[in-house]
Amino acid sequence: MLFIWGCFKAVSGRENIMKKELVSVILSACMAVTLLAGCGGSTGTASSAAGGAADNAGAAAAGAAAESAGEAEAGAADEAVASETAADEGGADSAEAESKEATEAAEEGESAEAAEAGAASSAEAGDLGLLEGGKLIAGTNAAFPPFEYQGDDGNPEGFDMALIKEIGARMGLEVSIEEMEFDALIAAIGTKTDCAIAGMTVTDERKQNVDFSDSYYDAVQSVLVPIDSEIATADDLKGKIIGSQLGTTGSFIAAEIEGVDPREYNKALDAVNDLINGRIDAVIVDRNPAAVFASKYPEQIKSLEGAGFGFEPESYAIAIKKGNSKLVEGVNAALKEIHEDGTFDKLVEEYIGEAEE
Repeated sequence: MLFIWGCFKAVSGRENIMKKELVSVILSACMAVTLLAGCGGSTGTASSAAGGAADNAGAAAAGAAAESAGEAEAGAADEAVASETAADEGGADSAEAESKEATEAAEEGESAEAAEAGAASSAEAGDLGLLEGGKLIAGTNAAFPPFEYQGDDGNPEGFDMALIKEIGARMGLEVSIEEMEFDALIAAIGTKTDCAIAGMTVTDERKQNVDFSDSYYDAVQSVLVPIDSEIATADDLKGKIIGSQLGTTGSFIAAEIEGVDPREYNKALDAVNDLINGRIDAVIVDRNPAAVFASKYPEQIKSLEGAGFGFEPESYAIAIKKGNSKLVEGVNAALKEIHEDGTFDKLVEEYIGEAEE
């Protein structure tokens, strides 16, 4: 009975159906033993029956145990697979998360660099009062040779263009040239351009609207007349039709001559063409451009020195937005370097044809 009870305990954890089968086997065994004992059957027979019952009970118990073990192993295997799958998924999720974090960090780094560059550019623009960080936008009127004129490629060239590019290089700035009518140059400073360089004479009137750099060139006006003209003095200009470029010193001088009929042109070349064609009597223009025009049309016009007309020397400078002292200082420092290292004289020789004393 102890053996039977042990078998019963061994399988107590199985499912109900297995319990029922085991209980049935045990009851059968008990009945067989009781019958054998009560009837006085032979020991061999009883033993055999008991043995059979025991075998059946043992087999049932063994089967139940094996099945439980199998189920346990299967459960353990399933749990192992599930755990491994979870680990794989967790690793993949972790790798994906790390990759995402790395990407976000890289993007944040790039954003930080871009922000830093933008801040530096803005600071630079703010420090010098430039319209665009790192760029110096200069206005000009490319109709005043040899200081500014249209090159073969259609872009402004000349002494002033070479000078402003050299100044920009010394200041670590890219230079952009904006061409416009001479009379619009000052109005554009601060809105469309940072400065203007166009053989512009420093005058008290202009100083009311802009600041100027140090003077970079001294000039004087000359008078262009037809090759056979008898004009030679200031008195000879009285009552004449005199042409000049709009907004230039020549235009101011012509307006002050007694009895003059002043004609203004957007380009000095247009005034020269009218002179050649007999529409006007003279043109007042700066000495260097006058020499260039006279050399191009030697059989039609000639250039007369301004000293014979009482013209005062004048100084060219770079016009800058009024109040922008930082840019004025930077331009002046660059100009000083250019003069001191001989670059200025080289530019004069190349574009104007005479070394400055």
